[in-house]
Amino acid sequence: MAIEVGNQIPDVALRVLDESGMPAPVQSSEMLGSGKVVLFAVPGAFTPGCTNVHLPGYVEGASELAGKGVDKVVCVSVNDAWTMHAWAEANGAQGIEMAADGNGEFAEAMGLVMDGSGFGLGSRSRRYAAVIEDGTVTALEVEPGAGIDVSSCSSMLGKL
Repeated sequence: MAIEVGNQIPDVALRVLDESGMPAPVQSSEMLGSGKVVLFAVPGAFTPGCTNVHLPGYVEGASELAGKGVDKVVCVSVNDAWTMHAWAEANGAQGIEMAADGNGEFAEAMGLVMDGSGFGLGSRSRRYAAVIEDGTVTALEVEPGAGIDVSSCSSMLGKL
């Protein structure tokens, strides 16, 4: 069952790179549980739609999100922490926290798993975006298909 508006964000271990460049666990409840957070999920770092449209929209809109009271913007994908870090660096996304969901446990806990095996990707996260306030989902937009529309930064700005 997919997470819904009004639900608490699940508490699952994600990974980020620490100061030594090694993956370190961080609980999703710690990363997403306080303040106003915009979370967006992508099927895969360095994939065309994610790299050319989805991530750049949030990079360009980060200051506008902050102006609407957003404390942090977090991107999550079923990738490893090194890939997420390299993807952020390659796209100038220093103001966006990148969370690796290497085993897809967060995607599963959110109820938003996508079967990408037809493309050689295995289980991935569906493309979505959410506004989370103090750990509670207050807005959630899941893409119904392959496009990037309802989960875009401009769409989420309209939800704030």
